[in-house]
Amino acid sequence: MDYPGNLFVVAAPSGAGKSSLVKALLEIDSQLQLSVSHTTRAPRGQEKHGRDYFFTSQPEFDAMVAGNAFVEWAHVHGQRYGTSKKAIEDRIAQGADVILEIDYQGALQITQAFANAVLIFILPPSWEELRSRLERRGEDPTDVIEMRLKNASEEMAQAHKFDFVIINELFERAVFDLKAIVHAQRLRYAAQRRTRAATFESLNIP
Repeated sequence: MDYPGNLFVVAAPSGAGKSSLVKALLEIDSQLQLSVSHTTRAPRGQEKHGRDYFFTSQPEFDAMVAGNAFVEWAHVHGQRYGTSKKAIEDRIAQGADVILEIDYQGALQITQAFANAVLIFILPPSWEELRSRLERRGEDPTDVIEMRLKNASEEMAQAHKFDFVIINELFERAVFDLKAIVHAQRLRYAAQRRTRAATFESLNIP
């Protein structure tokens, strides 16, 4: 189905800066809405239920899987994450633009339900910088950092399956690149035809 709203799906290995980039974009783009995922992991730092994630117990997550409530779900770093299909569908059906932060497995699954989803992959500028960012976060012990780096190799090998790739070397430039992708999608013929229907009709454009 060709929904009036756009769905942007952003994936990256841990430490590449995905969440910071999306947060910065949301602050400058009032038309964009964040899709909140469900997860079985515990909150980190200042994260809040319903704002950053829906923090869900294992039995609750199992029940949602059994009820086909997720458009995608996956095991990531020993925890489970899922995206509610109805929550996304309701918003883009109303014409809203939705952005979703997700792992690469979930991103590729999303396109099975939303064929027009725009997939964006965030890369770090180097392995050394990725390790440094994970260490500076101060959230994970050494063994978890090593696991994240090992997983990053597999994750980044999937970047070629995405529509766009942003290298997050200079943060301000990466935010600009992300904003440019969103803006360009809104200027596509089909999107302009939907949002500016009156203009097209006045110009006798079918």
